[in-house]
Amino acid sequence: MSKHQGSCACGAVRIEAGADPAIVSMCHCLQCQKRTGSTYSVHAYWPREEVSVTGGRTAYRRAGDTGCYITFRFCPQCSSTTDWDVEAMLDLIGVPVGLFADPAFPPPTTSIFVPHKHGWVVIPEGVPQNEGHGAAFLDAAAAALARRTEAGS
Repeated sequence: MSKHQGSCACGAVRIEAGADPAIVSMCHCLQCQKRTGSTYSVHAYWPREEVSVTGGRTAYRRAGDTGCYITFRFCPQCSSTTDWDVEAMLDLIGVPVGLFADPAFPPPTTSIFVPHKHGWVVIPEGVPQNEGHGAAFLDAAAAALARRTEAGS
């Protein structure tokens, strides 16, 4: 299965993906800066069935700027972020690219929340730059919020 193999810093959580990711995103939002302790996050999304995660994890859930929930998972031993689910895209799983420690990993396909980008950060040439989430994600978020509202009624 493994086209991409990775792990948390201590190796207790392992991730394998059988294909290249559907999306690789550079996110400059302030929440990603806080979560990573860096100036931006680079993360990849795959269809859930393409990814295998082994090892125990702890979770933290917060609402994103759209109101949709994001559930982040972490290694309980070394605290590395291992993966996450976004309520607006439950068919996908997000994984920080750094877990793969692979300089040949596919490059970003989009850059989001660019107004929060640090001035010295360079976005690769040709990568689309967005002020926030793209239209497709915003549509998916609106649909997820509508489903949540209908389920709560």
